[in-house]
Amino acid sequence: MPELLQKNPRLLGYYRLLLGFSQKQLYGKEHGFGPFKSMEEKGTLSDKQSSQLVGLCKCLSASADYFVLNTKHLSQSSVHDLTLLTLGAQLRGSHQNRIGQKATKQVFNLIKHHVQPHILREHSDFIEIQNAAGNPIRIAFAADPDIAILSELPSKQLRPILAIEIKGGKDVSNIHNRIGEAEKSHLKARERGFAECWTIVGVAKLDSDLAHRESPTTHRFFLLGEIADPDSDEFREFREQLNSRLGV
Repeated sequence: MPELLQKNPRLLGYYRLLLGFSQKQLYGKEHGFGPFKSMEEKGTLSDKQSSQLVGLCKCLSASADYFVLNTKHLSQSSVHDLTLLTLGAQLRGSHQNRIGQKATKQVFNLIKHHVQPHILREHSDFIEIQNAAGNPIRIAFAADPDIAILSELPSKQLRPILAIEIKGGKDVSNIHNRIGEAEKSHLKARERGFAECWTIVGVAKLDSDLAHRESPTTHRFFLLGEIADPDSDEFREFREQLNSRLGV
């Protein structure tokens, strides 16, 4: 009921969990509920949100109707268990995000170490180097792709060179889903003009042929554990390939 959400906007989070929606599912761009996220997270309700509560409640009620009609044994305990199940999935998702962020930072620092002699300036989310031809190259943290390498033109425009997606999870059973996610990101990168795409994974082993079938836009796959080992052949391969793209 709109009156309940007006009284306590954080209740939106309870109903979201009850109906089995993750934050990503409910507040993602495809469903249009993103503007309501602050209700759950901050407990606030703006005038604009308040004016749209009736529509929000109608959508939630439709999902609740389906939920009630398709639940054989509905009880207070089962309702409680369902919210915990959804919360567990949300917490696992948060854990995976932290793993991904840590892996991206690790790769970024590894690249930074490789290009240290050529660095012109550093920022919190990018470094800029000068290659052998005297051209500035930017290596940046980005949301999509995880790491973007771009060449700065005389006009100060940035020309995309290399997109790197990083999937740091070590769970072998989930690697194919992760590669599928990388493929989606690479397709977006290709639309933006990136000529080459790499995928770095956290698993110890990878079926290269299968991986290339699952992500045909990935030009090269690398194992995170291997490129972080200075004594490995893959470390040397990664460094040589990276230096050739950067022109250093």
